[in-house]
Amino acid sequence: MTANVSASSGARSGTAVRKPNALERGARVAAFAPASPGSEEKVAAGIAELRRLGFIVEPPAVEQPEGYFAASGEARRAELLRLLGNKKVAGLIGVRGGYGSNYLLGADLAGAAREPKVVIGFSDLSSVQIFLWQQCRWVTFYGPMVAAGFNTGAGATGGYDEPSLRSSIGESGAGWKIPLRGEALIGGQADGRLLGGALTIVEATFGTPWELDTHGAILVLEDRAMKPYQIDRVLMHFKQAGKLEGVKGIVLGDFPECEAPVAGSPTVRDVCVRILGPLGVPVVFGAPIGHTLRPMLTVPLGVNARLDARGEGTLEILEAAVTQ
Repeated sequence: MTANVSASSGARSGTAVRKPNALERGARVAAFAPASPGSEEKVAAGIAELRRLGFIVEPPAVEQPEGYFAASGEARRAELLRLLGNKKVAGLIGVRGGYGSNYLLGADLAGAAREPKVVIGFSDLSSVQIFLWQQCRWVTFYGPMVAAGFNTGAGATGGYDEPSLRSSIGESGAGWKIPLRGEALIGGQADGRLLGGALTIVEATFGTPWELDTHGAILVLEDRAMKPYQIDRVLMHFKQAGKLEGVKGIVLGDFPECEAPVAGSPTVRDVCVRILGPLGVPVVFGAPIGHTLRPMLTVPLGVNARLDARGEGTLEILEAAVTQ
């Protein structure tokens, strides 16, 4: 099946998209833990890599972990609000995912999000990124975190892709491309606004005041450690909630640790073809986005892009994600 779709979704009526300043060498970035804690060894390795990239790094606040959280909800929220208000900090990079970012969402976060900053992360951090898009129209970056990508290094297994990171946070022009290194499930080309995140975290926004508006989007979806039937259930929820209506294209991750439990039963790929194929929009499967064993791509969320679903797939970024 081949689809040819051309459309561009806009931001909420009357609200302009807000882009952060580009992160250049010498910029100050802060590591923050909105969810679960990272190991000292991985955090130290991630900070060393960020310094290699030329950034001044503010380590994460030292807090007492609370269960599976890096700190109490109050402490994690206060730290995020402090960093958003610190004019010396140009970028915020999540320590790791896990669980807990949803505790930080609310009116105080929207009020503190005045001047856009670069916010980088994936997995559970999707909660914060979707909130900042829906409530504040911030462009953010779905990419590596301090103890989940940067710690392993550029180009390494379990590490990150340096070219897409540098282009996303530093390229003030348009027209640059991200090779998706996946597989075109449904061929074609589509223009739309890049939005999405971790599959289950996107789903968790449904019914909240910051529910992700997917109409007109090139939807980026990925996750890990789910059985194919569980991914089936979430995608059917997307469909039945109307979240696949008006979507212009879809980029899917490679879904590690999601093997079929019984030989010969449907795979994640099978599920995606069956549910997403009838939409008639371009779909690329298996991109190293978010949870992946390959070097993780960085994808700017909130900008217009063109999905070319041929071969391994390509995203062309049609507008700068940052300003100078």
